[in-house]
Amino acid sequence: MPKKSFLILGAGPTGLGAARRLHELGHADWALLEGSAHAGGLSSSFVDEQGFTWDIGGHVQFSHYDYFDRAMVEFLGEDGWLRHQRESWVWMRDRFIPYPFQNNIRRLPAADLDKCLQGLIQIIREPRPRPENFGQWIDATFGPGLAEVFMRPYNFKVWAYPPEKMNARWVGERVAVTDLGRVLQNLVYARDDLSWGPNNTFQFPKQGGTGAIWKACAARLPAERIHLNTTIVRVDLDRREVHSADGRCFTYDRLISTLPLRELIRLSGQDQFIPLAEQGLLFSSSNIFGLGLRGQPAAELATKCWMYFPEDNCPFYRVTVFSNYSPGNVPDSTRHWSLMAEVSESSDKPVNLKTLPEEIIQGALNTRLIERREDIISTWNYRAGYGYPTPGLERDRALGVLLPFFEQHEVYSRGRFGAWKYEVSNQDHSFMQGVEIIERLVNNRPEITVADPNHANSKRHPWPFERWQ
Repeated sequence: MPKKSFLILGAGPTGLGAARRLHELGHADWALLEGSAHAGGLSSSFVDEQGFTWDIGGHVQFSHYDYFDRAMVEFLGEDGWLRHQRESWVWMRDRFIPYPFQNNIRRLPAADLDKCLQGLIQIIREPRPRPENFGQWIDATFGPGLAEVFMRPYNFKVWAYPPEKMNARWVGERVAVTDLGRVLQNLVYARDDLSWGPNNTFQFPKQGGTGAIWKACAARLPAERIHLNTTIVRVDLDRREVHSADGRCFTYDRLISTLPLRELIRLSGQDQFIPLAEQGLLFSSSNIFGLGLRGQPAAELATKCWMYFPEDNCPFYRVTVFSNYSPGNVPDSTRHWSLMAEVSESSDKPVNLKTLPEEIIQGALNTRLIERREDIISTWNYRAGYGYPTPGLERDRALGVLLPFFEQHEVYSRGRFGAWKYEVSNQDHSFMQGVEIIERLVNNRPEITVADPNHANSKRHPWPFERWQ
């Protein structure tokens, strides 16, 4: 194949962001390789045999970037979206509690409420030393009561690792901290506190699920430069070659890889980094299970978006009422609705894939999400081997070695698993990582999102970025 100035691996949001920016800037000397038959990556959507639409997890669309928002309007149009006010809840102790849980502990049984309040008072009286890991951060931030009742069991369930194996530097806007004065006000005035978080409003495509966004993005790019069904089997750093399973060889000046960084190490034969990657680049797999249902959701689910489940009476940590995101997610919104459950998996939290479907259905019954098995008319499942990059204790040290090494060879690893930074791995972050690496390489502008996650998440960013002025 003719040599390309830019070769992009992966047609998820990051790869598409890079390709789109090159196309906008008038660069024609690029190609994008994708192993699947479609664009989208982990943001793809699927339609099952009964006509239910499913995503790979509970994606919602919110943004820190003007550029991203304008692109979304371009892809689907102003009228292609539904806007939602977030309703997220925690199901535990046989009841729903508004999220963030720590601001709404007034809804707990008396014994649990007392335990949580006593713990909050304790950390005020006895300040903890600076935490060395996420587990210590939980204890120091929420106190032993909240840690025991919710934070520790839930975080193990979602991350699939003990919090002591995770660092606390990633937290930022991702975890709501506790304001004791606010908690007490909510308790005194019997008030629910629902407003926290960057995604308290979000949008979702009317049709086609999240994947519709990225199919529309790919459709606006020159088809001859996008190579689908192209599985990568080897990357030669010295010769600047990428070899595919069908025998083709692609050469490049600069390679933008959105493959998992651990896979890039393997494909490029850099075995000396395997121990560092195994220690520093932790990750969980995601098992997604969809239940297509006849009828309508119960009244208490009618407006809910997603729910968290910290207890052990179900295997899932989160369930989305996916039909509430869009009536287009079900065959007939007057006759059907749907739930989408997520189960994490890791070496520290193994999953029996053979029994998991039955465990999920039984868990939905145990938590009163559904009343009868007979209402299930469709099931769908998907396992993402790489689901979420875990902010492990040694992550930053590993990235400090690996990313500069590959950049010395003109390989730029970006995206959810390319840069391995959970705190900037949403769709908006991932797309902008692709845009920003092109701006860096073509226009010599500094990257923001991957270089400074705290700043990326701290505000809404104009286009061009304020730091480029």
